[in-house]
Amino acid sequence: MKVLVDQGKCVGAGQCVLAADDVFDQRDDDGLVDLLDASPPEARLADVRHAAAVCPASAITVED
Repeated sequence: MKVLVDQGKCVGAGQCVLAADDVFDQRDDDGLVDLLDASPPEARLADVRHAAAVCPASAITVED
Protein backbone atom coordinates (compact mmCIF):
# COMPACT_ATOMS: atom_id res chain seq x y z
CA MET A 1 0.00 0.00 0.00
CA LYS A 2 1.18 3.51 -0.80
CA VAL A 3 -0.40 6.63 0.69
CA LEU A 4 -0.27 10.01 -0.99
CA VAL A 5 -1.48 13.33 0.39
CA ASP A 6 -2.13 16.58 -1.43
CA GLN A 7 -1.42 19.34 1.06
CA GLY A 8 -2.76 21.83 -1.46
CA LYS A 9 -6.22 20.31 -1.04
CA CYS A 10 -6.04 19.76 2.73
CA VAL A 11 -8.34 21.94 4.85
CA GLY A 12 -6.98 20.82 8.22
CA ALA A 13 -10.11 19.03 9.43
CA GLY A 14 -8.02 16.36 11.17
CA GLN A 15 -10.30 13.43 10.37
CA CYS A 16 -7.34 11.47 9.02
CA VAL A 17 -5.52 11.78 12.33
CA LEU A 18 -8.56 10.49 14.20
CA ALA A 19 -8.77 7.50 11.85
CA ALA A 20 -5.07 6.59 11.72
CA ASP A 21 -2.85 8.63 14.04
CA ASP A 22 0.19 6.48 13.35
CA VAL A 23 -0.02 7.31 9.63
CA PHE A 24 -1.22 10.93 9.68
CA ASP A 25 -0.57 13.98 11.83
CA GLN A 26 -1.26 17.70 11.57
CA ARG A 27 1.43 20.34 11.27
CA ASP A 28 1.62 22.68 14.23
CA ASP A 29 1.96 25.86 12.19
CA ASP A 30 -1.06 25.53 9.89
CA GLY A 31 -2.92 22.33 10.82
CA LEU A 32 -2.46 20.71 7.42
CA VAL A 33 -1.89 16.98 7.03
CA ASP A 34 1.56 15.58 7.66
CA LEU A 35 2.12 12.07 6.31
CA LEU A 36 4.04 10.03 8.87
CA ASP A 37 4.13 6.72 6.99
CA ALA A 38 3.71 6.57 3.20
CA SER A 39 3.88 2.76 3.22
CA PRO A 40 2.01 1.57 6.31
CA PRO A 41 1.58 -2.16 6.99
CA GLU A 42 -1.36 -3.98 5.41
CA ALA A 43 -2.88 -4.35 8.88
CA ARG A 44 -3.60 -0.59 8.76
CA LEU A 45 -5.30 -0.72 5.34
CA ALA A 46 -8.86 -0.44 6.66
CA ASP A 47 -8.06 2.57 8.84
CA VAL A 48 -6.10 4.33 6.10
CA ARG A 49 -8.90 3.76 3.58
CA HIS A 50 -11.35 5.12 6.16
CA ALA A 51 -9.17 8.20 6.61
CA ALA A 52 -9.22 8.77 2.84
CA ALA A 53 -12.99 8.29 2.72
CA VAL A 54 -13.75 10.78 5.52
CA CYS A 55 -11.34 13.46 4.31
CA PRO A 56 -13.63 16.39 3.42
CA ALA A 57 -11.16 17.69 0.84
CA SER A 58 -10.33 14.32 -0.78
CA ALA A 59 -6.67 15.07 -0.11
CA ILE A 60 -5.68 11.44 0.56
CA THR A 61 -5.08 8.76 -2.06
CA VAL A 62 -4.43 5.10 -1.29
CA GLU A 63 -2.75 2.94 -3.93
CA ASP A 64 -2.56 -0.83 -3.55
